[in-house]
Amino acid sequence: MKKVSQKIYFGVIMAFLYLPIIYLIAYSFNDGKTSVWKGFTLKWYEALFSDAQIMTSLYNTLIVAILASVISTILGTAAAIGIYNFKGGVRSAIQNVSNIPIINPEIVTGVSLMLLFTFAGVMMGFEMGFVTVLLAHIGFCTPYVILNVTPRIRQMDSSVYEAALDLGCSPIQAFFKVVLHELMPGILSGFLISFTYSLDDFVITYFTRGSKFQTLPIQIYTMTHQRINPKANALSALMFVIIIVLLIISNAVSARRERQEAR
Repeated sequence: MKKVSQKIYFGVIMAFLYLPIIYLIAYSFNDGKTSVWKGFTLKWYEALFSDAQIMTSLYNTLIVAILASVISTILGTAAAIGIYNFKGGVRSAIQNVSNIPIINPEIVTGVSLMLLFTFAGVMMGFEMGFVTVLLAHIGFCTPYVILNVTPRIRQMDSSVYEAALDLGCSPIQAFFKVVLHELMPGILSGFLISFTYSLDDFVITYFTRGSKFQTLPIQIYTMTHQRINPKANALSALMFVIIIVLLIISNAVSARRERQEAR
């Protein structure tokens, strides 16, 4: 009975989490504009890709997500290595400070960044837009990279780096050929998490985008403000599929890495 109840509980939780998403994906193929099923169609996907405003939002979202994830991965990896080289309480204090953006409510981060960028804009004469959104995304993505890379540094044998130096590598060669190779699973995980969070962020982007810059989450919010738009269903379905593909790639790479290390 205990196993049966556990399975039922698990099934209820999974249904609660994923049935709305399945419903959304299914009705992205609905021929009608209402919640009544009127036949299978791909016209909403065709309309989606022919909508210039949505395509511009998609381009903006991808550019910000790629740049933010790449830059935050570089900064986060360097920061994780630097934090690890500190000793004792200083390391713990810096580690705790780096975790604050993760546990901090997004609306607090968004409003504080908006105030900062507004003040800087008045002082330096610029408006919020692409640059401010990119800086905001780098700010909240970097702690996730640190969180993923730090455990890999702790697991790494420091004598490997020293052995590379003894065998003739320069410090730079030893770093790129040995240290980065050992940290790569954590770096890749941090990159994918950063890309995912940047791709679907709404709250922080909403407060830092200004009046002209538009991303996909903001676009979807605008579309659902008016009435149920089937293009929003199609767009949300595509975003969900992209995230699932990224997770599968991440898990496959991690599993392959673990198999190689087990040999």
